[in-house]
Amino acid sequence: MNTTNPPLPEPEVPTPLPPDQPPPVKNLEVKAALLLLLMLVLVIGSALYVLYARGAFERTQRLVLVSDDIEGVVVGMDMTFAGFAIGRVARVELGDDGNARILVDVPSKDARWLRTSSIFTMERSLVGSTRIRAYSGVLEDPPLEDGAERTVLRGDAAAEIPKLTASIRDLLDNLNALTNSDAALAQSLNHLQSVTAKLNGPQGAMGVLLGNEADAKKVAEALTRSNALLARADTLVARLDGLVKNADRQVFGEGAAPGQGGLVTDARATVQQLNGLLGEARGSLQRVDAVLVEAQAIASNTREATVDLNVLRAEVEASLRKVDSLVNELNRKWPFARDTDIRLP
Repeated sequence: MNTTNPPLPEPEVPTPLPPDQPPPVKNLEVKAALLLLLMLVLVIGSALYVLYARGAFERTQRLVLVSDDIEGVVVGMDMTFAGFAIGRVARVELGDDGNARILVDVPSKDARWLRTSSIFTMERSLVGSTRIRAYSGVLEDPPLEDGAERTVLRGDAAAEIPKLTASIRDLLDNLNALTNSDAALAQSLNHLQSVTAKLNGPQGAMGVLLGNEADAKKVAEALTRSNALLARADTLVARLDGLVKNADRQVFGEGAAPGQGGLVTDARATVQQLNGLLGEARGSLQRVDAVLVEAQAIASNTREATVDLNVLRAEVEASLRKVDSLVNELNRKWPFARDTDIRLP
């Protein structure tokens, strides 16, 4: 009997994957979990680093700054000392008295720069953000205590703009008042123009000073007379100079021709001659004395001594006559002359 064998099952052929799909990854769920855990660790580490960098884990000291206006102050802005950030604004709030309070956290290592005499300023310029600065002039003062409150000095450049605008408006009003036709400046200019016209006139500055032509003419005549008087004075002074020169020439011999001396020079020469003659007379008298001594000592030579005495007597008389003539000549010359009148040219 013919039995039919059942057909054998066909082997399973794996379904081919599409060419654009990657092969499956083993343990995909575990790897995804590890990646998420690593991302979480990185995020937490970054957050911790940022907190550490911003001083979240550092010991700080609280400083409260009080001001009536804190426009421009935001949380997180720095407070600087000598250009270095030593604190950070942690919070801003409004106090019960209506003043704004700025709470600043200062690290303990930087709090040594703040003293009880420190001054805090808040500066707001036209361009840029608001800046909080600390100034410590005396570092030997006691350190600033924790939680201290200080009033901050505020400087706002924009607040000066309305004052500047008002000042400019006042200045423009003053300029308009000065340039009006009925203003004092316009009247002064008109007066100046009239004065300039008088200066250009025939009387000139004299007419401006005196105000009328009659007085100006009188002053002009007085000036003319003064000029004439000055001219006569110059002539008189010239004549006096001539007289003085003549007197100097006659008395002192200044400017005289060679061989012509003045009275003083002649008198000096005469005195010198007189001294010479007196010296000669003195010598003659000494010889007379010697002769008299010899006459007394030698009695036997009386005739010869008498002849010598006559000769010496004649010499003495001649010398005395010379002296007498010189004295007469001195008496005739000025200033020894009896007639002391000086004839001027």
